[in-house]
This record gives sequence, C-alpha cells and structure tokens, in this order.
Amino acid sequence: MSPKLRLKVIASRLLRYFFQGLLILAPIGITALTLYWAFVTIDNIIPREMIPTDAAFNFLTFKGVRFVLVLLFVVVVGYLSSSFIIGRIFDLFDRLLERTPFIKYIYSSIKDVFDAFVGEKKKFDHPVLVQIYGVDVWELGFITQTDVRNFGLEGYMAVYVPHAYAITGKVFMVPQERVKTLENISAGEAMKFAVSGGVTNI
Repeated sequence: MSPKLRLKVIASRLLRYFFQGLLILAPIGITALTLYWAFVTIDNIIPREMIPTDAAFNFLTFKGVRFVLVLLFVVVVGYLSSSFIIGRIFDLFDRLLERTPFIKYIYSSIKDVFDAFVGEKKKFDHPVLVQIYGVDVWELGFITQTDVRNFGLEGYMAVYVPHAYAITGKVFMVPQERVKTLENISAGEAMKFAVSGGVTNI
C-alpha cells in the first residue's frame, strides 16, 4: 500500500471513529448541559445578593440549596392549592390575572401550554394520523379541539402537528373524516417519534 493510500485509509478511519464518538457523546453532553442549565437557572432564582450574610443564613449560599428550596416551594404551593380555602384564593388570583388587560394574553397562553402538557386537562394525549397536504400523505399530530364550529367550520377539528427537532409546531383545522386515531401508540411515543424526525423506534 502506498503512503498516500495508507494516509487516506487512516484519515477515513479517524473520521469514522470521530462520528462514532460524536454519536455517543453528543446526546450525553446535550442532556447533561440541559440539566445543568435547568439546575443553574432554578438555583439562581434566589440571587445570592438577597441572602443575608449572618451565620443563620449562610447555608443558603451553598450550591444546590436554593435549587432544593425552589422545588420544595413548588411542591408546597401544589399541596396548598389542593385544599379548599387556599385553592379558592388561588382561583381568585387566577381569574384576576386572566381579566387584567395585556397580562391576560401572556398569562392565559402560558397557562394553556402547561395545562396541555402536565395539567389535568392534557391536550397532547390523543395521537392521530391526519391528511393535510395530500390524500396519500399522513402527518402525525395530536387532537387539541374536537369541535371548532366557533371558527365557522362544521365537522372539523383542531390538530396540532409538531415539527421535527424543534419545540414548535402548527395547528390545522381538518375535516373529521381525514383524521385517524392511533389506538396502539401512546402520546409519549408519538411525540418522541414526531420530534425525532421518525428515527425513533416505537
């Protein structure tokens, strides 16, 4: 084997090993960075400058303590909201925000998104196949509204179609006969398949 050909073989192997290593390390690294970003963001919700410097509160300056406190605070708020009296107070505050000009648009939109994913009124739990661009072409989506007659469309439903490798998507108003419910696939599996661009096995 000539030196030039041997150099090409070595370069080809090195490139292959590089991509193999990238396939292993990239998902691990991105996951670790995402978790680290979430940890740092939550941990810094309480700025160190606001923490008293006397000995009684010195423990709050340690890394991770504020992260745990924020999580505990969220859990306590969730627990208190389940009680009758405190729950009514939260409901009053919720209605106040939903009626405040300008703020209501931001608040209600964010609230609806969280309700859709983790609330009691989950929206992305009905995976379907939907025909949008052609009779023989199917998109993977989720039913968000089974009745959209308020938009002047009788016999239509709203279907959310997520984009691959993104957290975005589009909502389509589709005739009911062009929507096929998926019974043997969970919502989590369908979302994972759609976001991964179809490369994830179900």
